[in-house]
Amino acid sequence: MASSPRDTVKTTKLERYNSYLRRVNNTKLLAASSKLLFRATLLVALVLVFIFTVNYPGRVGVDIINSETQNAPFRTGRLLSSSVYGPGADWEKQVRKSSTPRRAGGFKVLVTGAAGFVGSHCSLALKKRGDGVLGFDNFNSYYDPSLKKARQNLLSRHEIFIVEADLNDTPMLNKLFDIVAFTHVLHLAAQAGVRYAMENPQSYVASNIAGFVNLLEVSKAANPQPAIVWASSSSVYGLNKNNPFSERDRTDQPASLYAATKKAGEEIAHTYNHIYGLSLTGLRFFTVYGPWGRPDMAYFFFTKDILQGKPISIYKAHDGAEVARDFTYIDDIVKGCVGALDTAEKSTGSGGKKRGPAQLRVYNLGNTSPVGVGKLVTILEGLLNVKANKNVIKMPRNGDVPYTHANVTLAQHDFGYKPTTDLATGLKKFVKWYVRYYGIQTGVKKEISDIE
Repeated sequence: MASSPRDTVKTTKLERYNSYLRRVNNTKLLAASSKLLFRATLLVALVLVFIFTVNYPGRVGVDIINSETQNAPFRTGRLLSSSVYGPGADWEKQVRKSSTPRRAGGFKVLVTGAAGFVGSHCSLALKKRGDGVLGFDNFNSYYDPSLKKARQNLLSRHEIFIVEADLNDTPMLNKLFDIVAFTHVLHLAAQAGVRYAMENPQSYVASNIAGFVNLLEVSKAANPQPAIVWASSSSVYGLNKNNPFSERDRTDQPASLYAATKKAGEEIAHTYNHIYGLSLTGLRFFTVYGPWGRPDMAYFFFTKDILQGKPISIYKAHDGAEVARDFTYIDDIVKGCVGALDTAEKSTGSGGKKRGPAQLRVYNLGNTSPVGVGKLVTILEGLLNVKANKNVIKMPRNGDVPYTHANVTLAQHDFGYKPTTDLATGLKKFVKWYVRYYGIQTGVKKEISDIE
């Protein structure tokens, strides 16, 4: 039976009414969802503002402006991770505990580059004698960061805490100086390596110049100001022809960008000493080697390549002379760093203003006995019980110098610096560490395991 026209009209009206109700309900649902999303976003924003305010009371506006303007060319991208999400009550407790001395009259030392080669050794030496030590390192990837993390774990076992941040992170440095009244800063953080400067020159400017200036800026404003001992380099002697190298020799002919940034550091140190009364001691290290060393150093990658059967390149100078270095064992360098800290006079400034003349020093720290690179390889061959596949080539023009030799008379006179480890003895200790750390058993002479 066919439906009547009246029934058809009723059905059409009902369908239209149901469609209208669906549209109204969808609109209400969308509006409710939007309100919920807005409230959730607002809540998250308030939580982030609260966290930042708790960690940096009274500094929110100022530090954001400073980080965006003063440090804009050198930002590292680590500001949020290191300065906002890291610190807290537990973090501050670790900072204070690590910095607290255990001996009467002990120092409170901020060690930059603490996860590095020299920095980790110095941190342990200071902590073991009862000083308070707080580490600072950005764990960059110039070489394998896992080695730096392994050093960090070693320091942690001796209750040394490392703050992971960059030297150009002004808020973090300010916060550390607010928490701890450091008596000394041992500044060892730097972009190292002569050859790498040809690949990434900006990293040297950012770390060795901008980072150093930033540290000095924070230190000058501290009350009391710390005494600062920092790592320069034997590379500043550049094209100097006098042997052995003396602190009185000219250093205005750097042969590499790395050397130029270290020389710039010495001039910057003079400026901050002169204007602000900071006590500053620069140490010119000569080819440091030993356990926990840097993989970019010749003795380290020679060891690796010899064990793997890979060829190694031995440089000769362009005049045919053998390339030689004043190889200095890490324990001797540590003694020099500690001696410089012990004899560092107090800074004379206060609140960023100089109150009187302040100490300014520069010292060579070397072994005083240059050894040819060929001899280094011969010693490694004997220790590893493997013959090296050697290629003798002319030294490329990449900033390296053919010869270094330290005169350490000044350091010996002022704080008793006297190196005692010859290259053969030092390399034995390095090889012992190397084979244990990398789990290498075969081929290495058994008597190395007997070394204490």
